[in-house]
Amino acid sequence: MRYQEPAALTRAEAEKIFKSNDVDAICDALVGVALNDADWRWVQTQALRFANHESPQVRAIAATSLGHLARLHRTLDAALVVPKLREMLNDRAIAGRVEDALDDIETYLGWKREMILDAAA
Repeated sequence: MRYQEPAALTRAEAEKIFKSNDVDAICDALVGVALNDADWRWVQTQALRFANHESPQVRAIAATSLGHLARLHRTLDAALVVPKLREMLNDRAIAGRVEDALDDIETYLGWKREMILDAAA
């Protein structure tokens, strides 16, 4: 398998894919918007939307997309993202990807992992 840079999509193209049942296409589109869309809030909303998807592959990409946003835009809405990350950490199917996203968030936003995890206790 060769890595391919996700394509930049229009919002209309992304929304059409997001309404489909095509897991691979949803994953590609979510990464594509995370890497290319200038509106981090809109992308964050999409990532949080897919954080509860039935497919673990999509949920994992949702976490990865939050990490991409932290890296590229240097911001996330803590009030929305922190509770979701705590919840996602309990999902054994994607916990590793959530940990990766937390690494990015800690590195690029300075949010301490303890802030996220201790708030859950």
